[in-house]
Amino acid sequence: MSDFEQIDLAELDNKFESEEASETNHTPVPDGKYQVNVDKIELTRSKSGNPMLKWTLRIIGPTQRKRLLWKNSVITEASIKWLKRDLIIAGLVLAKLSDLEHRLHELLDIQLEVKKVTKNDYENIYLQRLIEIDDPDAQASTQDSVPF
Repeated sequence: MSDFEQIDLAELDNKFESEEASETNHTPVPDGKYQVNVDKIELTRSKSGNPMLKWTLRIIGPTQRKRLLWKNSVITEASIKWLKRDLIIAGLVLAKLSDLEHRLHELLDIQLEVKKVTKNDYENIYLQRLIEIDDPDAQASTQDSVPF
């Protein structure tokens, strides 16, 4: 039995029906360079069925702290050179691409400098370089306290 079957939300039905949805104030992260932490990385499939590496990147500085960026790297013969470049920048050198699935954990919690570029409503995230920050949360909070 799932947890959802044990929760009765019927008592909130009337309130839910009469309540208007609040507006979202989601504004995109502005284009620019950011320091990020790799919070999640997974190998999955794109809508077209191609293998895809999905990166979830949490911004740690210098601005937009705690916001998320996503990078989806679809893996095709034409894109392998870009994937290989990204992996090398992230510090992961593979002998064979088939080793990637078993080494994804090595990409978790690393810090990178990335560049976000928007063109024609498409957002692209480009890995720039691997960076070393002892404690990303401490570094970000220190930057937030600078008065100027």
